[in-house]
Amino acid sequence: MDIHQKLCAWYRENKRDLPWRKTKDPYKIWLSEIILQQTRVQQGLPYYIDFIETFPTVKALAEATEDEVLRHWQGLGYYSRARNLHATAKMIASQYKGKFPQSHEGLLSLKGIGPYTAAAIASFAFGLPHAVVDGNVYRVLARLYDIDLNILDNASRKHFQEVAENTMHKEEADLFNQAIMEFGALHCTAQLPHCEDCPLSEHCLALAHGKVDERPVRIKHLERRQRFLHYLFLHDGDHVWIRQRSEKDIWQGLWEFPLFEEDKACDWAELLQRHPEIKTWIGLGAEIAAERSFRHQLTHQELFATFFPVIKLGEKACVPKDFLKIRMEELDNYALSRLSLKYLEKFNF
Repeated sequence: MDIHQKLCAWYRENKRDLPWRKTKDPYKIWLSEIILQQTRVQQGLPYYIDFIETFPTVKALAEATEDEVLRHWQGLGYYSRARNLHATAKMIASQYKGKFPQSHEGLLSLKGIGPYTAAAIASFAFGLPHAVVDGNVYRVLARLYDIDLNILDNASRKHFQEVAENTMHKEEADLFNQAIMEFGALHCTAQLPHCEDCPLSEHCLALAHGKVDERPVRIKHLERRQRFLHYLFLHDGDHVWIRQRSEKDIWQGLWEFPLFEEDKACDWAELLQRHPEIKTWIGLGAEIAAERSFRHQLTHQELFATFFPVIKLGEKACVPKDFLKIRMEELDNYALSRLSLKYLEKFNF
């Protein structure tokens, strides 16, 4: 048996029981692929189930409000995925009469669908011979063929795509794609791969050359931007104040507590000095609880956030009208960033 046959045989014996593998519906396949970008299967699975139950068709998703979509996405991060998901659903519903394009090129024309997702839908929904190359596939191919190219470089990705398509049998592209992704996720893992009982060991050049731990080559060219965020948790016993982010920035469209971004971390006294209007917001004799700080990592940014809880507003407090006053129990109806959820989960008022 060749590599394709051995991978497919392994997959039939070892595959996980996942709902998106039991359908040819391009909507459900697309949804699973978008959710699983930058997300582990264990974390993404309940979101997938919730989305299918809440928005069972692309038409239902298209008819939802952006707030509804973001609320169901809450906690997954990378919120541009949810906004693109919603925009694409509306495009499919209006321009394609609720039907997905059935070609790789047509799928690529949709917002938020790149080569990987287009290949996945084309392969799994329509049986087209396009290789689906994700992080697991890069690792398996880099080890099998001892490829020393940096997988983070765009030029290298074209080479891996060609290698994958030359390895698969075109008539079983969908099965091969599922198999090699699952093999990378469960067997040829990043740490402690199971080389001692690997069905592909006789084909693995990295194993033969003693370079399994060196493949794939991953050289990052990334500097994280540091940002310092200061939140006011304004609380009068029953209500809090929030505002929706409209800037084209992280968490666009999500709701948050009053925010002051500075060039460094500030304590309460320094924040008041920089923003004297806060005194008008909270009034005379406001009660301030202990501040709480968090460090929050995003792909390209490192956030240092401090929450200042004003747990009792003072006399003549005047919170600006562009903030929405809601009851505490209503917070569940608004999509908040994971950072704000961290604060609410840890500290119960």
